[in-house]
Amino acid sequence: MYKINKAEFMLCAAWKSQWPDESLPEIVMAGRSNVGKSSFINTMTNHSKLAKVSGTPGKTRTLNFFNVNDELRLVDVPGYGYAKVNDKIKESFGDMIDTYLKDRENLKGMILLVDYRHKPTRDDIEMYEYAKYYKIPVIVVATKEDKLKRNDLQKNAKIIKTALGFDKSDTFLRFSSLNKVGIDEVWEQVLQLIEK
Repeated sequence: MYKINKAEFMLCAAWKSQWPDESLPEIVMAGRSNVGKSSFINTMTNHSKLAKVSGTPGKTRTLNFFNVNDELRLVDVPGYGYAKVNDKIKESFGDMIDTYLKDRENLKGMILLVDYRHKPTRDDIEMYEYAKYYKIPVIVVATKEDKLKRNDLQKNAKIIKTALGFDKSDTFLRFSSLNKVGIDEVWEQVLQLIEK
């Protein structure tokens, strides 16, 4: 079990020049705006207010860097598919994420959050393909596990994997912020990635 001694918000960056130095390994987190990303960050870091849970999905418009134990950083990218912004801003989101995925030397992997209850969206699939294109290892985390009936878990996992074109070299994990399911499993995978 990974013990969290320190978890803090570092900074938000709209431009590459604002990114922190590359001294620590980073794991980027991506997912739809309403997939439960803030709850995921707070649950994973055992810190109820580290990431702000917004009533308005799509509020994040920058890369948000979080320091964990002075050992690694979690990097939250803007949620997609929900933000009520114009095309020009959406395009700049895309450029910002593209630059980060392409140029960041200390990026070790991606946590792609998908809603366990639903088939992945076109945006989910594109984000997964994006990561594969740049050869970034992916941990697919299916959130809201507590909202599914037991006998739907396997069926829905299969639907998600099929839609994504899931690569066997990646990892698929169930997660529930409510029932604290999957925390140790996610940390185990993250630590394996940063040690590579």
